[in-house]
Amino acid sequence: MAVQCFDSPVGRLSITEENGEITRLDWGGEPQGHADVLDEAVAQLAAYFAGERTDFDLPLRVHGSDFQRAVCDEMLKIPFGDTVTYGDIAKALGVSAQPVGGACGGNPIPIIIPCHRATVSWAQAES
Repeated sequence: MAVQCFDSPVGRLSITEENGEITRLDWGGEPQGHADVLDEAVAQLAAYFAGERTDFDLPLRVHGSDFQRAVCDEMLKIPFGDTVTYGDIAKALGVSAQPVGGACGGNPIPIIIPCHRATVSWAQAES
């Protein structure tokens, strides 16, 4: 396991790698070890924040339940500049929206897996 840090416009980010795959992105943290995939992750994040990149091409591993991984897979399909509701993701997975919201909130690799593109709609919040 290695951790590399990146000072981004949203604060210091730490990116964790295990066995050549990105497994976490957190705020704060300290570097630990080195992995080539982390160099690539930092380069892609820098390009993303500079407006030169709209998606990521990195090997990812989401630790969590099958459901958590399925929700993350759906979030990865959301195009740059678009948003979907938790209900949209729930419909694609054949489940209710509430657990989708929890899974979005538990996304271990935010920004790279764009949970910020999934939102609750007022209609969902009222039902």
